[in-house]
Amino acid sequence: MLDQRKSPLGSELPLDRPVPISAPAQRRLLADGALLLTAVVWGSTFVIVKAAVAELPLMTFLALRFTLAFATLAIVFRRDLAANWRRLTGPGLVMGLCLFAGFALQTTGLQFTQASRAGFITGLSVVFVPVLEAAITRKWPPTRAFAGVTLALAGLVLLFIVPALAQAVTPVEALQSGAVAGPTGRLLGDLLVLACALAFGCHIASTGHYASTRTRTYGEAGALAAVQLGVAALGYLAICAVQSTRGGAGIATLLPDGATWAHPFSLGTAAAIVMTGLLATAGAFLTQTAAQRLTPPTHTALIFATEPVFAAFFGWLALGERLGPWSLGGCLLILAGMLVAELPGRGTEKPAAGMRPS
Repeated sequence: MLDQRKSPLGSELPLDRPVPISAPAQRRLLADGALLLTAVVWGSTFVIVKAAVAELPLMTFLALRFTLAFATLAIVFRRDLAANWRRLTGPGLVMGLCLFAGFALQTTGLQFTQASRAGFITGLSVVFVPVLEAAITRKWPPTRAFAGVTLALAGLVLLFIVPALAQAVTPVEALQSGAVAGPTGRLLGDLLVLACALAFGCHIASTGHYASTRTRTYGEAGALAAVQLGVAALGYLAICAVQSTRGGAGIATLLPDGATWAHPFSLGTAAAIVMTGLLATAGAFLTQTAAQRLTPPTHTALIFATEPVFAAFFGWLALGERLGPWSLGGCLLILAGMLVAELPGRGTEKPAAGMRPS
């Protein structure tokens, strides 16, 4: 006779049969899968965005992208917005400002520091999130989450920093590669990108908090996503308005050279705006807001840390870009960090110092 054990419902199950996954665990796995798909989408759009911003100023691109995304979600979830806008405006404002600050600070910082340094520093948001999550929930994430963060951080070092150091470029080559001559400029750029990483960390942590406490349905999650995208869009439109007043050049500063009202940019750039606005912004942030009702912020940060891995894959697939052995090792460590965080735990979480268990 087979050994028996009690199921959560009291019935006996033979040990040679797998224990069914509980409904909450299934929903969390689905949420994590949706977030991973979001990281795939963001990684795949690097190639598209790279081509689009070569023609169109970045802030113009972001303003059009986020405005289209907001309009789409506002139409789809108009009833939930109308019914809940008072309750969701405050959380959406916080999330939207974090999102706007993250992109704006990263864009400005890239003007002063190397892309490899900026990529690594932006990835440090995966380190900020567990601390921010503990501050909000007053409870430390599980140990396996910190193990996953450590692996992901090591992977970011191998992916971004080691290849840059191995190049051993001369000062002239460093200048051509995008680094600013002089330590002051690089320090400013690094600090701006570090602030960007903190902003993205705050966005993930605040999304997890507000999505799980202020939204009760998928429609309300969609309304909250719409509000935050509207706030970010207003921020980028404001920057574009300021840029257009400089030097008396007007709206011409926001468009490519030689652009006309009839043909402001190419068909390829228009397609990039539509694709990133609908898929990589409206769809992605709707997915994130809905999924973070079910999965912790630290898990979200680790899953999003795979974005450069997918960006590297699609860069290889579409542009023939190659990764060296260090970069490949970094990608594997990032993926390992995400998998470690997904390992089943024993249900014990250590309260943060000076914090009460929730």
